[in-house]
Amino acid sequence: MTLDPDTSAKIARYRPRQAPDVWEDVAPFVRSVVTATATAVPYDVERLLHATAGLALWAEESGLPRDPDTWLRGEVIDAFVLSRAGVLAPTSVQTYRTWLRRVRDALAWTDRGEPVPPRLHAPANPHEPYNSDELAGLRDWASRLRGQQRTDALALLGLGAGYGLMPREVAATRGLDLRRPGRGHPLVHTGIERSPVAARAQWEEVLADLAEEAGGRYLFRPRRMKPYAKNLIGSWSHLHQPTDGLPPLSVGRLRAGWIVELMRERIDHDLIARAAGLASAASLARFQHFVPPLDDATAARLLRGRTA
Repeated sequence: MTLDPDTSAKIARYRPRQAPDVWEDVAPFVRSVVTATATAVPYDVERLLHATAGLALWAEESGLPRDPDTWLRGEVIDAFVLSRAGVLAPTSVQTYRTWLRRVRDALAWTDRGEPVPPRLHAPANPHEPYNSDELAGLRDWASRLRGQQRTDALALLGLGAGYGLMPREVAATRGLDLRRPGRGHPLVHTGIERSPVAARAQWEEVLADLAEEAGGRYLFRPRRMKPYAKNLIGSWSHLHQPTDGLPPLSVGRLRAGWIVELMRERIDHDLIARAAGLASAASLARFQHFVPPLDDATAARLLRGRTA
Protein backbone atom coordinates (compact mmCIF):
# COMPACT_ATOMS: atom_id res chain seq x y z
CA MET A 1 0.00 0.00 0.00
CA THR A 2 1.52 3.31 -1.10
CA LEU A 3 0.44 6.44 0.76
CA ASP A 4 1.46 10.03 0.27
CA PRO A 5 4.38 11.16 2.48
CA ASP A 6 2.21 13.33 4.76
CA THR A 7 -0.19 10.50 5.58
CA SER A 8 2.68 8.04 6.09
CA ALA A 9 4.35 10.48 8.48
CA LYS A 10 1.16 10.89 10.51
CA ILE A 11 0.83 7.14 10.87
CA ALA A 12 4.50 6.64 11.78
CA ARG A 13 4.59 9.27 14.52
CA TYR A 14 1.14 8.68 16.00
CA ARG A 15 1.01 8.07 19.73
CA PRO A 16 -2.12 8.28 21.91
CA ARG A 17 -2.25 10.79 24.71
CA GLN A 18 -1.14 9.26 28.01
CA ALA A 19 -0.22 6.09 26.17
CA PRO A 20 0.52 3.13 28.49
CA ASP A 21 3.83 1.29 28.32
CA VAL A 22 2.23 -1.51 26.30
CA TRP A 23 1.61 0.93 23.44
CA GLU A 24 5.04 0.25 21.98
CA ASP A 25 4.08 -3.44 21.67
CA VAL A 26 0.75 -2.89 19.93
CA ALA A 27 1.72 0.19 17.89
CA PRO A 28 3.13 -1.77 14.91
CA PHE A 29 -0.17 -3.64 14.54
CA VAL A 30 -2.21 -0.43 14.74
CA ARG A 31 -0.02 1.28 12.15
CA SER A 32 -0.19 -1.68 9.79
CA VAL A 33 -4.01 -1.78 9.96
CA VAL A 34 -4.36 1.94 9.29
CA THR A 35 -1.77 1.84 6.50
CA ALA A 36 -3.63 -1.02 4.80
CA THR A 37 -7.05 0.66 5.00
CA ALA A 38 -6.43 4.43 4.91
CA THR A 39 -7.24 4.78 1.21
CA ALA A 40 -10.19 2.41 1.34
CA VAL A 41 -12.33 4.25 3.90
CA PRO A 42 -13.58 7.85 3.72
CA TYR A 43 -12.23 8.96 7.08
CA ASP A 44 -9.44 11.26 8.22
CA VAL A 45 -6.30 9.26 9.04
CA GLU A 46 -5.98 10.77 12.54
CA ARG A 47 -9.48 9.54 13.37
CA LEU A 48 -8.66 6.08 12.08
CA LEU A 49 -5.52 6.00 14.22
CA HIS A 50 -7.38 7.19 17.30
CA ALA A 51 -10.20 4.65 16.96
CA THR A 52 -7.96 1.71 16.03
CA ALA A 53 -5.46 2.46 18.81
CA GLY A 54 -8.27 2.69 21.36
CA LEU A 55 -9.60 -0.70 20.26
CA ALA A 56 -6.14 -2.28 20.31
CA LEU A 57 -5.28 -1.00 23.79
CA TRP A 58 -8.67 -2.08 25.13
CA ALA A 59 -8.18 -5.56 23.63
CA GLU A 60 -4.73 -5.76 25.21
CA GLU A 61 -6.12 -4.76 28.60
CA SER A 62 -8.91 -7.34 28.20
CA GLY A 63 -6.40 -10.12 27.64
CA LEU A 64 -7.26 -10.78 24.00
CA PRO A 65 -4.60 -12.03 21.57
CA ARG A 66 -2.37 -9.35 20.08
CA ASP A 67 -3.90 -9.84 16.65
CA PRO A 68 -5.89 -7.37 14.49
CA ASP A 69 -8.08 -10.20 13.17
CA THR A 70 -9.24 -10.73 16.75
CA TRP A 71 -9.68 -7.04 17.57
CA LEU A 72 -11.77 -6.40 14.48
CA ARG A 73 -14.33 -9.13 14.98
CA GLY A 74 -17.83 -7.72 15.19
CA GLU A 75 -18.44 -8.90 18.74
CA VAL A 76 -15.12 -7.43 19.92
CA ILE A 77 -15.84 -4.07 18.32
CA ASP A 78 -19.29 -4.03 19.93
CA ALA A 79 -17.86 -4.87 23.35
CA PHE A 80 -15.26 -2.13 22.99
CA VAL A 81 -17.72 0.61 22.04
CA LEU A 82 -20.08 -0.45 24.82
CA SER A 83 -17.21 -0.09 27.28
CA ARG A 84 -16.92 3.53 26.14
CA ALA A 85 -20.62 4.28 26.65
CA GLY A 86 -20.00 6.00 29.96
CA VAL A 87 -17.19 8.12 28.52
CA LEU A 88 -18.45 9.08 25.05
CA ALA A 89 -21.73 10.58 23.94
CA PRO A 90 -24.17 8.05 22.40
CA THR A 91 -23.58 9.45 18.91
CA SER A 92 -19.81 9.11 19.37
CA VAL A 93 -20.20 5.48 20.43
CA GLN A 94 -22.11 4.74 17.23
CA THR A 95 -19.50 6.65 15.21
CA TYR A 96 -16.65 4.55 16.66
CA ARG A 97 -18.57 1.38 15.82
CA THR A 98 -19.11 2.53 12.22
CA TRP A 99 -15.47 3.53 11.73
CA LEU A 100 -14.11 0.25 13.08
CA ARG A 101 -16.52 -1.90 11.11
CA ARG A 102 -15.54 -0.08 7.93
CA VAL A 103 -11.88 -0.70 8.78
CA ARG A 104 -12.66 -4.40 9.34
CA ASP A 105 -14.46 -4.64 5.99
CA ALA A 106 -11.65 -2.85 4.15
CA LEU A 107 -8.99 -5.03 5.76
CA ALA A 108 -10.87 -8.22 4.86
CA TRP A 109 -10.94 -7.13 1.22
CA THR A 110 -7.32 -5.92 1.16
CA ASP A 111 -5.74 -8.90 2.92
CA ARG A 112 -7.88 -11.83 1.90
CA GLY A 113 -10.04 -10.72 -1.01
CA GLU A 114 -13.17 -11.45 1.00
CA PRO A 115 -16.28 -9.64 -0.21
CA VAL A 116 -17.32 -6.65 1.84
CA PRO A 117 -20.51 -7.43 3.81
CA PRO A 118 -23.61 -5.69 2.44
CA ARG A 119 -24.48 -2.43 4.16
CA LEU A 120 -27.66 -2.26 6.15
CA HIS A 121 -27.87 1.53 5.92
CA ALA A 122 -26.94 4.27 3.50
CA PRO A 123 -23.46 5.78 3.75
CA ALA A 124 -23.13 9.05 5.59
CA ASN A 125 -23.40 12.07 3.35
CA PRO A 126 -20.96 14.96 3.61
CA HIS A 127 -22.09 18.38 4.73
CA GLU A 128 -23.92 20.24 1.99
CA PRO A 129 -21.98 23.34 0.93
CA TYR A 130 -23.60 26.75 1.14
CA ASN A 131 -24.61 28.12 -2.23
CA SER A 132 -23.01 31.38 -3.38
CA ASP A 133 -25.95 33.52 -2.25
CA GLU A 134 -25.99 31.95 1.21
CA LEU A 135 -22.26 32.39 1.67
CA ALA A 136 -22.40 36.02 0.52
CA GLY A 137 -25.34 36.64 2.82
CA LEU A 138 -23.53 35.12 5.81
CA ARG A 139 -20.47 37.25 5.11
CA ASP A 140 -22.61 40.39 4.90
CA TRP A 141 -24.45 39.44 8.12
CA ALA A 142 -21.17 38.83 9.95
CA SER A 143 -19.67 42.13 8.80
CA ARG A 144 -22.66 44.03 10.24
CA LEU A 145 -22.28 42.54 13.72
CA ARG A 146 -20.50 44.55 16.40
CA GLY A 147 -17.53 43.99 18.66
CA GLN A 148 -16.46 40.46 19.50
CA GLN A 149 -19.51 38.94 17.80
CA ARG A 150 -18.32 40.36 14.48
CA THR A 151 -14.77 39.08 15.02
CA ASP A 152 -15.95 35.60 15.99
CA ALA A 153 -18.34 35.31 13.05
CA LEU A 154 -15.74 36.44 10.53
CA ALA A 155 -13.16 34.10 12.06
CA LEU A 156 -15.48 31.11 11.60
CA LEU A 157 -16.29 32.14 8.04
CA GLY A 158 -12.71 32.93 7.05
CA LEU A 159 -11.09 29.86 8.57
CA GLY A 160 -13.80 27.52 7.28
CA ALA A 161 -14.32 28.93 3.78
CA GLY A 162 -10.82 30.33 3.35
CA TYR A 163 -8.72 27.43 4.62
CA GLY A 164 -11.16 24.50 4.81
CA LEU A 165 -10.31 23.86 8.46
CA MET A 166 -12.02 21.32 10.66
CA PRO A 167 -13.76 22.59 13.84
CA ARG A 168 -10.91 21.63 16.16
CA GLU A 169 -8.42 23.40 13.89
CA VAL A 170 -10.62 26.50 13.68
CA ALA A 171 -10.79 26.66 17.46
CA ALA A 172 -7.01 26.21 17.89
CA THR A 173 -5.94 28.82 15.32
CA ARG A 174 -4.05 31.82 16.70
CA GLY A 175 -3.21 35.03 14.92
CA LEU A 176 0.46 34.15 14.70
CA ASP A 177 -0.42 30.97 12.77
CA LEU A 178 -1.33 33.02 9.68
CA ARG A 179 1.72 34.41 7.89
CA ARG A 180 2.95 35.69 4.55
CA PRO A 181 6.42 34.33 3.61
CA GLY A 182 7.12 37.60 1.77
CA ARG A 183 5.57 40.58 0.02
CA GLY A 184 3.06 39.45 -2.55
CA HIS A 185 3.00 35.88 -1.21
CA PRO A 186 -0.22 34.09 -0.19
CA LEU A 187 -1.41 34.05 3.41
CA VAL A 188 -0.54 30.56 4.67
CA HIS A 189 -1.63 28.72 7.80
CA THR A 190 1.44 27.38 9.62
CA GLY A 191 -0.34 26.01 12.68
CA ILE A 192 -1.64 22.74 11.23
CA GLU A 193 0.28 19.57 10.40
CA ARG A 194 -0.58 19.65 6.71
CA SER A 195 0.91 23.14 6.28
CA PRO A 196 1.36 25.11 4.22
CA VAL A 197 -2.25 25.72 3.22
CA ALA A 198 -2.87 29.02 1.45
CA ALA A 199 -6.03 31.02 2.07
CA ARG A 200 -8.47 31.52 -0.78
CA ALA A 201 -7.88 34.94 -2.31
CA GLN A 202 -11.33 36.32 -1.44
CA TRP A 203 -10.69 35.69 2.28
CA GLU A 204 -7.07 36.86 2.53
CA GLU A 205 -7.78 40.45 3.54
CA VAL A 206 -10.31 39.50 6.22
CA LEU A 207 -8.06 36.81 7.66
CA ALA A 208 -4.96 39.03 7.62
CA ASP A 209 -6.82 41.73 9.55
CA LEU A 210 -8.13 39.20 12.09
CA ALA A 211 -4.65 37.69 12.53
CA GLU A 212 -3.04 41.07 13.11
CA GLU A 213 -5.67 41.96 15.70
CA ALA A 214 -5.41 38.60 17.50
CA GLY A 215 -1.62 38.31 17.63
CA GLY A 216 -0.82 35.41 19.93
CA ARG A 217 -4.46 34.92 20.94
CA TYR A 218 -7.07 32.73 19.28
CA LEU A 219 -8.92 34.18 16.30
CA PHE A 220 -12.22 32.72 17.54
CA ARG A 221 -13.25 33.61 21.10
CA PRO A 222 -9.77 34.85 22.01
CA ARG A 223 -10.34 35.18 25.75
CA ARG A 224 -10.69 31.45 26.39
CA MET A 225 -7.85 29.40 27.89
CA LYS A 226 -8.44 25.96 26.31
CA PRO A 227 -7.68 25.32 22.62
CA TYR A 228 -10.86 23.28 22.23
CA ALA A 229 -13.94 22.32 24.21
CA LYS A 230 -17.03 20.32 23.36
CA ASN A 231 -19.70 22.43 21.69
CA LEU A 232 -17.40 25.48 21.63
CA ILE A 233 -18.41 26.36 18.08
CA GLY A 234 -21.84 24.75 18.10
CA SER A 235 -23.00 26.70 21.15
CA TRP A 236 -21.81 29.97 19.62
CA SER A 237 -23.66 29.24 16.37
CA HIS A 238 -26.80 28.36 18.31
CA LEU A 239 -26.74 31.66 20.20
CA HIS A 240 -25.92 33.78 17.14
CA GLN A 241 -28.50 32.96 14.49
CA PRO A 242 -28.21 34.84 11.18
CA THR A 243 -31.08 37.06 10.09
CA ASP A 244 -33.00 37.42 6.81
CA GLY A 245 -33.70 33.70 6.53
CA LEU A 246 -30.04 32.73 6.25
CA PRO A 247 -29.01 29.24 7.42
CA PRO A 248 -27.05 28.76 10.68
CA LEU A 249 -23.29 29.12 10.54
CA SER A 250 -21.65 25.68 10.24
CA VAL A 251 -17.92 25.03 9.97
CA GLY A 252 -18.70 21.66 8.39
CA ARG A 253 -20.65 23.30 5.57
CA LEU A 254 -17.94 25.95 5.11
CA ARG A 255 -15.25 23.26 4.84
CA ALA A 256 -17.38 21.26 2.39
CA GLY A 257 -17.82 24.38 0.28
CA TRP A 258 -14.07 24.99 0.29
CA ILE A 259 -13.45 21.44 -0.95
CA VAL A 260 -16.13 21.64 -3.62
CA GLU A 261 -14.91 25.05 -4.81
CA LEU A 262 -11.43 23.61 -5.37
CA MET A 263 -12.89 20.61 -7.19
CA ARG A 264 -14.96 22.90 -9.43
CA GLU A 265 -11.77 24.72 -10.38
CA ARG A 266 -10.32 21.34 -11.45
CA ILE A 267 -7.43 21.54 -9.04
CA ASP A 268 -5.51 18.25 -8.72
CA HIS A 269 -7.42 15.95 -6.37
CA ASP A 270 -4.28 14.71 -4.62
CA LEU A 271 -3.43 18.31 -3.76
CA ILE A 272 -6.95 18.98 -2.48
CA ALA A 273 -6.88 15.83 -0.34
CA ARG A 274 -3.52 16.76 1.20
CA ALA A 275 -4.64 20.32 1.88
CA ALA A 276 -7.86 19.04 3.47
CA GLY A 277 -6.08 16.46 5.63
CA LEU A 278 -7.87 13.54 3.96
CA ALA A 279 -6.30 10.10 3.64
CA SER A 280 -6.35 10.14 -0.16
CA ALA A 281 -8.02 11.62 -3.20
CA ALA A 282 -10.53 8.75 -3.05
CA SER A 283 -12.15 10.51 -0.09
CA LEU A 284 -13.29 13.28 -2.43
CA ALA A 285 -15.69 10.96 -4.25
CA ARG A 286 -18.47 11.76 -1.76
CA PHE A 287 -18.32 15.43 -2.81
CA GLN A 288 -18.40 14.77 -6.55
CA HIS A 289 -22.17 15.14 -6.90
CA PHE A 290 -21.84 18.77 -5.80
CA VAL A 291 -19.49 19.49 -8.72
CA PRO A 292 -21.29 20.36 -11.99
CA PRO A 293 -20.06 18.60 -15.14
CA LEU A 294 -17.82 20.49 -17.54
CA ASP A 295 -19.33 22.02 -20.62
CA ASP A 296 -17.96 20.70 -23.93
CA ALA A 297 -15.83 23.75 -24.69
CA THR A 298 -14.10 23.74 -21.29
CA ALA A 299 -13.55 19.98 -21.44
CA ALA A 300 -11.97 20.28 -24.88
CA ARG A 301 -9.70 23.14 -23.71
CA LEU A 302 -8.50 21.19 -20.68
CA LEU A 303 -7.90 18.04 -22.70
CA ARG A 304 -6.01 19.93 -25.36
CA GLY A 305 -3.59 21.44 -22.86
CA ARG A 306 -1.24 24.32 -23.50
CA THR A 307 -0.44 25.38 -27.04
CA ALA A 308 3.13 26.08 -28.12
